[in-house]
Amino acid sequence: MTTSSGSAAGTPSGTTGATAASREHHWLSEPTTPAKAGYIVWLIIAQFVFFVALLGPAIVGIGIKIQDLVHAGAIDANGATGAGAVLGGVGALFATVANVVFGRLSDRTTSKWGRRRIWLVLGSVIMLVGLAVMGIAPDLLWATVGWAIAQLGANMTLAPFIATIADQVPKFQRGKIAAALGIAQNVGVLGGTFVAERFADQLLLMFAGPAVLSLGVMIVFAFVLPDRVLPAKPPSATFRDWWETFWVNPATYPDFALAWWSRFLITFASFGFIAFRFFYLLNYLEVPEADVPSVITISVLIFTAVLVPTSFLAGWLSDKLGRRKVFVWASTALFAVGTFGLIFVGDVASFYVLEAFLGLAWGIYVGVDLALVVDVLPNPDDSGKDLGVFNIANALPQTLAPVIGGILVYVGDPTGSNYGLWFSVCAIAAIVGALVIFPIKRVS
Repeated sequence: MTTSSGSAAGTPSGTTGATAASREHHWLSEPTTPAKAGYIVWLIIAQFVFFVALLGPAIVGIGIKIQDLVHAGAIDANGATGAGAVLGGVGALFATVANVVFGRLSDRTTSKWGRRRIWLVLGSVIMLVGLAVMGIAPDLLWATVGWAIAQLGANMTLAPFIATIADQVPKFQRGKIAAALGIAQNVGVLGGTFVAERFADQLLLMFAGPAVLSLGVMIVFAFVLPDRVLPAKPPSATFRDWWETFWVNPATYPDFALAWWSRFLITFASFGFIAFRFFYLLNYLEVPEADVPSVITISVLIFTAVLVPTSFLAGWLSDKLGRRKVFVWASTALFAVGTFGLIFVGDVASFYVLEAFLGLAWGIYVGVDLALVVDVLPNPDDSGKDLGVFNIANALPQTLAPVIGGILVYVGDPTGSNYGLWFSVCAIAAIVGALVIFPIKRVS
């Protein structure tokens, strides 16, 4: 999070005229009545199918693609871990920029069809194209291009999709819906790993097949969504307005900034494991290459089986007790313990046990964190933009973790298997992510 010097007269530092006007007029008020049942049902369905399409490739597909290129002679075997880090890092960079830009664009869209619909569908089309390119890519360059396009499209969809929660869901309902979305996302991860394992020898179908289904479901969701139309055209945005699309002033909105850093740090820790899981199993636990997709699928199944009830219970308790912080900091601390424990795993059975522990920690986290974030958003008029800024904390670590991890795993180990050092760094990041929750004041 950067800071901005100077301010317009009568506006907070870092808030320009157009942004200030939007914040003053509050074109759209926060919802106060329960969200429509049809919207909730299709929100959850769309979340599930979308993440089957996106995270199957991210968690298993990238590793399978890299190994396919190794066998084809396009990548040296000793450089496979680094190649995967480059591909994942470039894609995450595109995700970071796209999420913020298209979140802001959806806030300012004045179409008679509403603010969010066009971006939901267009982004899904672009994601499908990118995943198809990745499936047929003959080398690392084209695979990276395909993943970058897929992440661009996915986050063109994801930013307005998540912003619909601020548009449609009142505060008293957010914990339960956040928990349901967290469950849908992680069950989607499980579905994605099953698809990746089943079609590991048919890469085009593995990458593009679920994306076709996701496009169809997102079109249905766009029709069901009671998308609101802006009652007036927002003030014209200047170049400075667009530049400041990428940040929210942490001095003016400290609770948002603290939540941002917490998400950044736990995502860094989480993706520090996810980005290297394939090669951690292959090189550190010495699982035969042919068995790695199956081990990942079983581990994700265990993770998800623990996460689902935990997430539901955490979201329900959070709404009932009116408390968010204790769930978020405790789950983040538990995740740090689990991440550090990866260093001491010596066999697949122990790995499965640790995945169950991580599922418990992550289940508590996803059951409550999104509700906390929406509760501390600066302004409902800019929810897409602000959630886009917040998603930088979700996407930027996915760029940094593969790059930093891709260096640290080679420290003292030419095979790229120094996971003791790397997972220690990830665990420290998660612990700090737990600590920064304590000073948040707007929620209890």
